[in-house]
Amino acid sequence: MSWILFSLVSMFGWGFADLFYKKSSDEEDKSAYLKIAIWVGTVMGITSVFLTLFTETGFSFSKLIKNAFLYSPAAVGYIASMVIGYAGLRYLEISIISPVQNASGAFSAVAMATYFLATGKMTGIFNEFSSYEIIGTVIIIVGVISLTFVQKGLENSQTNADKKYKIGALALIFPILYCAFDTLGTAADGIILDGDNGLGLSEIDVLIVYGFTFFAVAVVMWFVLLIKDKKAYNPFCISELKTKGAAGLFEEAGQIAYVYAMAKNPVVAAPMIASYCIVSVLLSAVFLKEKLTKKQYLCIALVIIGIVLLGIGEGISEM
Repeated sequence: MSWILFSLVSMFGWGFADLFYKKSSDEEDKSAYLKIAIWVGTVMGITSVFLTLFTETGFSFSKLIKNAFLYSPAAVGYIASMVIGYAGLRYLEISIISPVQNASGAFSAVAMATYFLATGKMTGIFNEFSSYEIIGTVIIIVGVISLTFVQKGLENSQTNADKKYKIGALALIFPILYCAFDTLGTAADGIILDGDNGLGLSEIDVLIVYGFTFFAVAVVMWFVLLIKDKKAYNPFCISELKTKGAAGLFEEAGQIAYVYAMAKNPVVAAPMIASYCIVSVLLSAVFLKEKLTKKQYLCIALVIIGIVLLGIGEGISEM
């Protein structure tokens, strides 16, 4: 399967995950973001146990610790951004928060290209891409960043009196911090996973170490809730399975596809996958009845055009 198909699977997986994250964000539950993180970490931990059966070099705790150290810059960036993102969903609509957060795809692509060129590990990087791929990537970046700026107009025209949708400086900190940490994580991931110049970790190695790292964080958060609420949180009741459980499954599906896409073509895959905010925005309009403007639809159309151009470029390169 080519990197572009992995990228599409990741886009749709994370787009649906956003929908269920929002459904999991109870306005009255101040600990909802911790509970979401516990579920995501649990799903990733279980998946990692299963994946240990498929490692080419076998599994050992010493290898896990070594890989955890190598992958820590990406893991820290990702987990921090995700928990911050879950917290922000209590205050902001998906159609506002997701595009702002996922401008990180554009920033991380620039960071990776700069790193590879500065270190001489990928001299002439742009010569490896077709004109379709370059133009398509630029259009996607423009579309995602434009959608981010469109949100400013939505903030100014916000009329919803519901307190959880009142936009203020505090609420906007969440997507901005998400963007910063996710840029760090994605750029580190692209450098670590690059097939030619990375740190030698296989895709399965990365999925295992990230899954166990997130599971360890989930365990810590479970104890935090136990101390805070004076009672044990049960993530396996039906209501939690239908929302947070579904979010965790879609997140992990997107994560698996993401790792393989980044290993094959990190600089171009990053902004394309970050455009999963387009899927999130469309799903929020269909299922959560969040209204979209003509400018939002225009930005969505730009990203779709960019993805089509990437598909054409990929097809030509494989002929």
